[in-house]
Amino acid sequence: MTATFSHPPHPVERKLAESTDQAPTEEKSKLDGQPERDPHALPSFELKEHKVPVLYLPPLLSALPERVPPVEVQTPADSSPLTTETRLPDIDPASLSLHKSLHHFQPITSDYAEVPYEDGFNWSELRLPEDEEREWYCVAFKSQRKAGSNGDSLYEADKLAHEEAVCNGGLIMYWYGIPNPQTGMNLATCIWQSRKHAAAANSRPHHINAMRLAAQSYEVYALSRYRLRKVKGETGVTVEEYTGGDVGW
Repeated sequence: MTATFSHPPHPVERKLAESTDQAPTEEKSKLDGQPERDPHALPSFELKEHKVPVLYLPPLLSALPERVPPVEVQTPADSSPLTTETRLPDIDPASLSLHKSLHHFQPITSDYAEVPYEDGFNWSELRLPEDEEREWYCVAFKSQRKAGSNGDSLYEADKLAHEEAVCNGGLIMYWYGIPNPQTGMNLATCIWQSRKHAAAANSRPHHINAMRLAAQSYEVYALSRYRLRKVKGETGVTVEEYTGGDVGW
């Protein structure tokens, strides 16, 4: 099985979901703050200031290697991506272009945990240089927690597994939503430089521990795999279901 770390709901996610007394809409979330250092700590929220529920969080991008100049991308203040403290050991030019484009990654529907993966996000808005050609490996996690399960230990295990995966190499982005207040379903997704990078993360100790805890904490935990493709001569990307073989380098 090729996967990555689990996706535990943070206590703030529970608070957001429980405080929402209206059905989700397709309006963008309004995030009020940024974490100072810990990229796994969610932004601070003043729920009384939100007229619509917070439906998702910004992408969590892996910090670039020391040798790579900082990427400057203009994004709205309420959707600026988070970055890890741990840095990737390396990244190829096409993946660097994708990393830059993923600063703008977000869902286009509040039902992102229910609709097909290719229909849930703004893939059509991602743009890369026309002369680049590359494939990347994506993993999506749909989950529903067991009633009464405690997410604190799972959250800590997930944080360690995430840092481990970035250090091991290949992880470009980790995005996670907020449980649907009506169904409890949630979605998390990772984009890797290659399937081999994702497979290597499976054998790491923090990943194994996080998966063990996830099995105990979730009523539903389903994995799906995809191929993200950029062809030469075009600027956009396409998402295809993974059916086998190597992806990336």
